[in-house]
Amino acid sequence: MLLKSMLKLYLDTSVYCGYFDEEFEEITQTFFQRIFENEFKIITSNLTDQEMMNAPKRVIELYNSIQNPLIINVDNDKKVIDLAEKYIENKVVGLTSLTDCGHIAAASINNADILVSWNFKHIVNVVRIVGYNNINKMEGYKNLEIRSPREI
Repeated sequence: MLLKSMLKLYLDTSVYCGYFDEEFEEITQTFFQRIFENEFKIITSNLTDQEMMNAPKRVIELYNSIQNPLIINVDNDKKVIDLAEKYIENKVVGLTSLTDCGHIAAASINNADILVSWNFKHIVNVVRIVGYNNINKMEGYKNLEIRSPREI
């Protein structure tokens, strides 16, 4: 008998914001219902904590409301910063996307199964995903699945 293992998802800040965005709210709210039902392990980083400081109040309240006992908190340490900078150095994205690269690196280093994002320009983009994963492979990390909440 095959046992279904619980997926570890890293959510970037856009997913929390999508909960209140007219374009994405229906899908995002359905996705969060699955989180509230403890269907996934959720990885969150201090980078997300920092971004939440500037988020609208209702987004912060959503972020703080997640009582999932399966939350894994990680720090963006030197390894994360170094990997994020390698994405920039290798022109996967430009310097203005360093924060996005921090999310990708934190998810990669902490063995997320999937990074979830609504950012189609810099993250959920097939050309960028190939670039991130080429760097991950060169640095000894596994391929990272990157998907929107719609795909989860």
